[in-house]
Amino acid sequence: MVAQREVSAWRPRVPGVVEVFHAHFTEYAYPMHVHDAWTLLIVDAGAVRYDLDRHEHGTPHDTVSLLPPHVPHNGSPVTPSGFRKRVLYLDLSRLDETYIGPAVDTPDLVDPVLRTRVGQLHSALAHPGDELEAESRLTLIGERLRGHLRPRAGADLPPRPDRTLAHDLRELLDERLVQGVNLEEAAQLVHAHPAHLVRAFSGAFGIAPHQYLMSRRVDRARRLLLDGRTPGEVAAETGFYDQSHLTRHFKRLVGVAPGRYRLSAR
Repeated sequence: MVAQREVSAWRPRVPGVVEVFHAHFTEYAYPMHVHDAWTLLIVDAGAVRYDLDRHEHGTPHDTVSLLPPHVPHNGSPVTPSGFRKRVLYLDLSRLDETYIGPAVDTPDLVDPVLRTRVGQLHSALAHPGDELEAESRLTLIGERLRGHLRPRAGADLPPRPDRTLAHDLRELLDERLVQGVNLEEAAQLVHAHPAHLVRAFSGAFGIAPHQYLMSRRVDRARRLLLDGRTPGEVAAETGFYDQSHLTRHFKRLVGVAPGRYRLSAR
């Protein structure tokens, strides 16, 4: 079977929706990565196996998967025929950070009504001019998701010191997304030994600091490409050394080159 990588991506004029992403992959497997947005995923054909917070999950029929921001995950096809998926990336205005913990515990929601509504939302998002319908459907979907993910008791317990340190580094990486920061400087700014800082971050989030930074840069590159910017411009504006540096990381995390991704945009 010939490997297939078909993608379509666009940014609709609907508040809270960062990106719409449709893909058909056969042999491609996503490495561990993170997003700064919620990933709302349905699979139309095949199935996906993925790891989230060191636990294995899957996407059986009628399942809606909700992967929280900042939590590493990967993804690979279960069968040789691969999978066809539709994804919405939602910002924190739709689901705030209090739902991250419950989503880590239960990312796969077996809810046929929710699954149908998400499919209907994708159909509305595919047609410019239907933004009101899309926003209405998204509002109902958000309400149903929150019903599944009510914050659990104990969510307000004070964080462990290492986890506080990890969050401090994550905030620093977010602030220095384009210009970057080396480990020694980061360690001085958050008052920790470099080795301990890396261990704390990797232990808290399941991903190394440099992997997190590259994931965030690729996320920003996706948005700029959907705005029509060229890969060369995007590389310079997202902190990559050059276009080939962007292309290498972009293909590893998205599955296609930046130029092809840009051409897929509606």
